[in-house]
Amino acid sequence: MAKASTGTLYRGREGMWSWVLHRVTGVGIFFFLLVHVLDTALVRVSPGAYNAVIDTYKSPLMAFGEVVLVGAIAFHAFNGLRVVAVDFFKGGTKHHKTLFWVAMGLWLVVMVGFLWRHIPNSLGGIL
Repeated sequence: MAKASTGTLYRGREGMWSWVLHRVTGVGIFFFLLVHVLDTALVRVSPGAYNAVIDTYKSPLMAFGEVVLVGAIAFHAFNGLRVVAVDFFKGGTKHHKTLFWVAMGLWLVVMVGFLWRHIPNSLGGIL
């Protein structure tokens, strides 16, 4: 007897998570860039409004947002390199799990380095 289908291809492994996170970070980075272009263009329309927007970026919430942004960019970059390696190099698909964990290791190194500098700067020299 044939095994009953679960109705989904989702398996929750490294390949699926990297696929989902790559798309989510890509969309998030796109929207950040859209907002960034718009708020930068605001300086030509109204310098006072531009300064008000920039002042809102100095809050702890935005400091957290910067951590999320850098994390998304770093993940998207390293995972993109992993995708290139899997797609274009012989044996890439055979080693895709290892490449995923290498990308995650590089992401972690970048994030630790970023946080090491960002936390004291975002807290205004408290640390």
